Amino acid sequence: MHGTAFTRKFLDALRVGALASLLVLSVAACEGRVAARGNLPDADRLAEVKAGEMTRDEVAEILGTPSTVATFGDEAWFYVSEVTETLAFLAPKVHDRKVVIVYFDKEGVVKKLETKGLDAAIAVSPVERKTPTVGKELTVLEQLVGNFNRLRNQGDK
Repeated sequence: MHGTAFTRKFLDALRVGALASLLVLSVAACEGRVAARGNLPDADRLAEVKAGEMTRDEVAEILGTPSTVATFGDEAWFYVSEVTETLAFLAPKVHDRKVVIVYFDKEGVVKKLETKGLDAAIAVSPVERKTPTVGKELTVLEQLVGNFNRLRNQGDK
């Protein structure tokens, strides 16, 4: 009888230890993951870029390759960075976003620099409309049968 009481206490302690370990692992798994993405030049390098004095090549040498460039309107280079935190299975939350914009004139000389933060962000809602298409919508079965017929006709050639 003395041995069973010891065994019972040992098993209870083992269960408590297992539950405590499970709790610690669960809490650790919920810790947020912070991710920094993008290409944001440091402030010292950015201060080296002077409007009216530097060309595209000089800016590229100092700041590196831009994240993207403007496709319409004035020529501009964008250096974009973002810091997000993801908690467990939830959608990432943006903590910080910075965009440095370098505008160039027609000769490729820096016209001005501009920095925008998360406060300048604008929410964009996608359009829900559908583009009409010509033709008939096929079911999965019709698509499969159509593909088999097409393969069979190619074999006859």
